Amino acid sequence: MTRKRRSDAEHNQRRIVATARAAFAADGLDLPVREIARRAGIGVATVYRHFPSREDLIAAVLAEQVTRCEEEMRAALADPDSRRALRGTILRFAERQVRDRVLNEALLGSHAAGAAFTEQRRAHAQGFARLVERARHDGAVRQGVSTEDARVALRAISSFRAHPAERASTIPRLTDLLLSGVLTEE
Repeated sequence: MTRKRRSDAEHNQRRIVATARAAFAADGLDLPVREIARRAGIGVATVYRHFPSREDLIAAVLAEQVTRCEEEMRAALADPDSRRALRGTILRFAERQVRDRVLNEALLGSHAAGAAFTEQRRAHAQGFARLVERARHDGAVRQGVSTEDARVALRAISSFRAHPAERASTIPRLTDLLLSGVLTEE
């Protein structure tokens, strides 16, 4: 017999993940669990009851990030306007590079927790390729721009996340320039 989780336990878990997400994004993945508990306004034991280790908490935060990306990709693929779908996907990617630098580094870089999401990243890359191809078919992508070229644009944007925050603030300008190079005029 499975017991239904108490609503306060579910609320605490959501609050822990939300707090950890913001804390990790701002201060890095090495932030002590006790600091996350303090920011969430709950006891350390409560955090450990839901997430037995920091790695479990990091994995939960990354899983939430990946789920959000999957939902956004599904919405983009369902959007009948291929230009808007591709443009929006690139813009959201760029926004994440600024807002979620540490989380993206964990997902896309060398952090052990990111390895668990290899299949989801592969599916996301395939979805991005379908967006580019659909936009090319609709005439929204500049002549001669390939899917690989669009991926190079994403890599250029993501390369700035390793820079100090003041340099990463140039990501929106870079994104605008890259979009001009990838998409045709409206």
